[in-house]
Amino acid sequence: MSVKERLKEFATHLDLTISAFEKEINASNGYINNISKSISLEKISTIKQKYPQLNIEWLLTGEGEMIKNKEPKHEAIPVTAGHVKFIPLVSQYAQAGYLSGFDNPVYMDTLPTIPIIIPQENEAKGEYVCFEVAGDSMISEEDPAESLFEHDLLICRNVNQVYWLSKLHYNKWDFVIVHKTEGVIVKRIINHDVEKGEITIHSLNPLYQDKVLHLKDISQIMNVVMINRNRKR
Repeated sequence: MSVKERLKEFATHLDLTISAFEKEINASNGYINNISKSISLEKISTIKQKYPQLNIEWLLTGEGEMIKNKEPKHEAIPVTAGHVKFIPLVSQYAQAGYLSGFDNPVYMDTLPTIPIIIPQENEAKGEYVCFEVAGDSMISEEDPAESLFEHDLLICRNVNQVYWLSKLHYNKWDFVIVHKTEGVIVKRIINHDVEKGEITIHSLNPLYQDKVLHLKDISQIMNVVMINRNRKR
């Protein structure tokens, strides 16, 4: 089902004709039928403001339910546990869009969010994003405890580009790297050549070779600070 078809389904859910729905979202007559692949970020923002109950991830990708849960249930969190923050979730299906939209507040506002607990001492520090793992490059048969499995959710904190100019502290972290042409990459960094402006990335799966990346080709580097894993495998 395409974005066009999902918009029509949502209009039916609202008991509106297509033309009436187009008026509601400030679109011209025939707008929906003329959609080829997707819709602009500006129109997504308009729809989201008009219909906050609509699940934007469902609209764009077909994932999840059309209507958001009215009363989402979250586990009780002790006050002493830290600061609760809702951060953007970039699913496998949204990673291509994230590559071009991560610095666009309108796009970021379309992403679903999940709650995380940030320790009090780190409350004011960092920009956080959650990424869903895709593929098997970080699966190690020799050391499964270190592995990152497909569909794991990685809570990541952005490394400001100022820190790229000095040696990265890469020994204690896994990383999500947003590469300008290769997209979202989950790897370890095993070397940072400050003078050349290069990093060497490493997979836990021996089928994948180490690779050197130029920092000028990278948009973001993020530390993986927490992992959320579905234990039912």
